[in-house]
Amino acid sequence: MGLDMSEILQALLRLSHELGNPARPLAILGEGNTSARLSATTFLVKASGTNLATLRDTDVVECRSDALRALLDQTGLTDKEVDAAVMTSRVNPQSRKPSVEALFHAYFLSLPGIEFVGHTHAPAVNAVLCSPRAREFAEKRMFPDEIVCCDVESVFVPYTDPGLWLAQAIRKETDVFVQKHGRPPRVVLLENHGIITLGRTVEAVLAAMLMAEKAAQIWIGAAALGGPQFLPEDQTRRITSRPDEEVRRRQLNM
Repeated sequence: MGLDMSEILQALLRLSHELGNPARPLAILGEGNTSARLSATTFLVKASGTNLATLRDTDVVECRSDALRALLDQTGLTDKEVDAAVMTSRVNPQSRKPSVEALFHAYFLSLPGIEFVGHTHAPAVNAVLCSPRAREFAEKRMFPDEIVCCDVESVFVPYTDPGLWLAQAIRKETDVFVQKHGRPPRVVLLENHGIITLGRTVEAVLAAMLMAEKAAQIWIGAAALGGPQFLPEDQTRRITSRPDEEVRRRQLNM
């Protein structure tokens, strides 16, 4: 990206404040978290229990990514062992406790082209994710802008206990998406939990988050009228490959 640590921190704070903006609201109280890649070995992540809307630089923790990604191959660890490993990953032992969801942030920030990650409990998205039709929302698309901002489909992760097990489930389902499409996803949907968006820039993460929330609102409205009516798969593929839509993605810094 060509940004120094101070610039990356300010970008992360900007993303956090946008996602935590109470006018939306995508996350309230201590909900949600954000992260940004610093290097191949370190990243910044929101501290546990802090508020996205009021996040300060002292509420952000620098962690070693390798230490956390190594946990994703472990089995049989207790909650205390996982917590201890997350604390050990801190570059500065005096900094605050990282969110336990730093585990999946470390994984996402290792994917090519991913520099920022945002996670919220967006209300409309969660309304769908807490319904029997959650997977359908992840796998199908209704309108062109949803495809431009959120890609042809989202990763769907069945409900898993938050922490290490969730991070492992996220990696498993995301790897399937990467193998299928040859690129990282823009949106990951966690059943009965929330949404993760990821991208090269703050703008890409925010655009995917806001468009997914709008899509969920439309989905709920359409369901009330007997729908939704989804775009055919060939039209979905057509839109994502159109040159004019690629221009729009570049304009959105996606």
